[in-house]
Amino acid sequence: MIVLITGGASGLGKSITEKMAQQNDILVYFTYHNSLESANDIESRYKNTRSIYCNFNDMGSVMELIKKIGEINLDVIVNNAFAGKIEKQYFHKTDLSVFTNSFKSNIEPLITLNKEVINVFRKKKSGKIITILTSYLINRPPTGLSEYVAQKAYIHSLTKSWATENGQFNITSNCISPSIMLTNLTSDTDERIIEEMISKHPLKRLLEKDEVANTVVFLSQVTNHMNGANIIINAASDVV
Repeated sequence: MIVLITGGASGLGKSITEKMAQQNDILVYFTYHNSLESANDIESRYKNTRSIYCNFNDMGSVMELIKKIGEINLDVIVNNAFAGKIEKQYFHKTDLSVFTNSFKSNIEPLITLNKEVINVFRKKKSGKIITILTSYLINRPPTGLSEYVAQKAYIHSLTKSWATENGQFNITSNCISPSIMLTNLTSDTDERIIEEMISKHPLKRLLEKDEVANTVVFLSQVTNHMNGANIIINAASDVV
């Protein structure tokens, strides 16, 4: 099996890359941007990994990645990369540019990349698309995260379209929606808030990155009858 993981050198992406690489029958390609040292470390420890530089804020860099898609005979793509930062602001105070810039950095590259991936999968008549979301927030959007939640709702809708349009070609499109984890994206969260989340959590601990990575491995190997699903990992409780 040949897998591509976007944003696979840091945070959750690194855990997914390492978990995939522990499967000896998988060749793992992963992209990195600001994590060259981490990418080199992964390659040194796992001989079945290959790093690819990609800046998702630069469409030229994304197009260079797309050129490689047809060359590596891809079986699975894991959409994990997130460009920019999470804007924390009330909707009525958020400038329009925040929405348009986020779309340009996170939605356009995702669309462009997966169009090419789906074309490759259709020719092969097989393939799996796995997308990391936090779409459980869509029904209960936290205050001040309107742009981020809207972005995830858009991506979630896209992934369902990929599932319905391509199932006849043995292509699946599934999502994973993890609850809050301690990663680079949440590193600026006040420790008191983290402690409160843990105290209210039914398991008295936050989700671990490896737990999500295990679910990615599961979806990469599961039957094609599982298509269009969104696996929510939040211990039956929204803790954000």
